[in-house]
Amino acid sequence: MRLTGPLRAVAALLLVGLTWLLVSALFGGDGGSLVRSFFMGEWGRGHHAEIRPRRYKCGLSAPCPPKHLAFRLVSGAANVIGPKICLEDKMLMSSVKNNVGRGLNIALVNGVTGELLETRAFDMWAGEVTDLLQFLRPLYEGTLVFVASFDDAATKMNDEVRRLLEDLGSTAVKELAFRDSWVFVGAKGIENKSPFEQRMKNSKSSNKYEGWPESLEMDGCIPLRPPLDA
Repeated sequence: MRLTGPLRAVAALLLVGLTWLLVSALFGGDGGSLVRSFFMGEWGRGHHAEIRPRRYKCGLSAPCPPKHLAFRLVSGAANVIGPKICLEDKMLMSSVKNNVGRGLNIALVNGVTGELLETRAFDMWAGEVTDLLQFLRPLYEGTLVFVASFDDAATKMNDEVRRLLEDLGSTAVKELAFRDSWVFVGAKGIENKSPFEQRMKNSKSSNKYEGWPESLEMDGCIPLRPPLDA
């Protein structure tokens, strides 16, 4: 039985298509990868699938050891984008949570259990410094203190505030000035200076934004401390 005209045309197109694919496979064209994918069973599965890096708590590039808390701090950007404090993949403070503000943004965490105790924002430009002092003075031994600046964190600081923050392990707070960017993790009763601290000085010659330095980002793993009666 002879093929009709339309069937002849379809057969010719199929022959041309298969010939192109086979020639491309032999000479390394794009069709070669299609042929290989077809015959290797990869067709339709995305043979150029993107390999994404694994994400750990708070966006860390590696997991924390056992009995450690994963954290990430981001200071505010100028007076526009608020700071962020993340702990164990939970956002403690952010603009989305509507619990950040100009000045110092502080989260207190139980250093034994990792439980969030309190979050507060203190306006260091127009607020009352006594509010910050009443917040810092009664901290319990072992309390972890997470701090991220936003806009200006230093104007209302007095000597007592700086001393209390130094006692928590800060080395940069004694020089913290108008509109400096600052992130810090300290602890009540710490014996040495904290390894978790960054400061970016407000300088016209190096500022990223007009009137403000760039935002700071810091992450890491903080060991939980044993119970005080252990």
